[in-house]
Amino acid sequence: MLSSFNEWLWQDRFWLPPNITWTQLEDRDGRVYPHPQDMLAALPLALVLLAMRLTFERFIGLPLSRWLGVRDHIRRQVKPNARLEKHFLTEGHRPKEPQLSLLAAQCGLTLRQTQRWFRRRRNQDRPRLTKKFCEASWRFLFYLSSFVGGLSVLYHEPWLWAPVMCWDNYPDQTLKPSMYWWYLFEMGFYLSLLMRLPFDVKRKDFKEQVMHHFVTVILMTFSYSANLVRIGSLVLLLHDSSDYLLEACKMVNYTQYRRVCDALFLIFSLVFFYTRLVLFPTQILYTTYYESVSNTGPFFGYYFMNMLLTLLQLLHVFWSCLILRMLYSFMKKGQMEKDIRSDVEESDSSEEEVAATQEPLQLKNGAARGPRAVPADGPRSRVTGRLNNSHTTAT
Repeated sequence: MLSSFNEWLWQDRFWLPPNITWTQLEDRDGRVYPHPQDMLAALPLALVLLAMRLTFERFIGLPLSRWLGVRDHIRRQVKPNARLEKHFLTEGHRPKEPQLSLLAAQCGLTLRQTQRWFRRRRNQDRPRLTKKFCEASWRFLFYLSSFVGGLSVLYHEPWLWAPVMCWDNYPDQTLKPSMYWWYLFEMGFYLSLLMRLPFDVKRKDFKEQVMHHFVTVILMTFSYSANLVRIGSLVLLLHDSSDYLLEACKMVNYTQYRRVCDALFLIFSLVFFYTRLVLFPTQILYTTYYESVSNTGPFFGYYFMNMLLTLLQLLHVFWSCLILRMLYSFMKKGQMEKDIRSDVEESDSSEEEVAATQEPLQLKNGAARGPRAVPADGPRSRVTGRLNNSHTTAT
């Protein structure tokens, strides 16, 4: 059964243009072609990268965060409460006020104590700043290395400057060792990200990140197996050109260097918009949609690859909207605020509680209940002054 499925999966018509077979892409006369089984080496490489990441974060990332002044907030531990813990784990982290009142009555607590318990409990599950910094520093190191390495591999290739040349003599295109190793390391890195998903920092775009990683791994596997390495290499380089700037911006955002963070964010935004919203659709998508089939005609791999590239473009648009929101806030307030994808740690006293304790209650006749300032020139003030004067004269 497995052999029959394998035979069905690797049919020529799924992966290659019409009238092209796998036998034509066998290594011969010193000419080396990509083979699907080559990508199996990415699995052990992903494990090696995971070990390298753990070592880097512990012995380089963590000391670097302390040296740059990254400090974790002091968190108060919650008192054990089985009923509140059960509600937190099973029914939700943010109960509404009627639920909070019911839980407070059941546990013998006040409403404010119950609110404070849930805030502290939510804070316990939030990742610390040093963890975020270490994660961003590892990704920055890899993306920067990958971008520099990829640029050195592709700089002298003609299809970097003219994407239409990705289809010259396709699929009879040989594979250079440098291209193979770069592709392999990229594949291993994204596999390592998928392995670490349950343990990494979860942001509000977590689902989109998961989708992006899966699409990237499938696209890399398919492009390598179908000898679409040239166009795949352009997609990788284009993404790496802005990814390392994003991670650098995150790292500085966790420190106190606000101006550096603002400058990096502006540079990242410009590079992201240009590469993802201009170059990607006008150069990559255009050549894969139209120029790729000018000589061979459409086949299953053509539709499959363009579907994956379109998904990537939709993700680009989604993240561009988030960046535009941050840019709007930046232009309005003069400095970049927190990453809107991140969850912010709550203070021990919420804004609602502070407002409730400071705002006086209004009565029906418009008078305010609670302490208020007495006018300095009012009758009470004058009587108080006279009594103080008479007391001073008597003494």
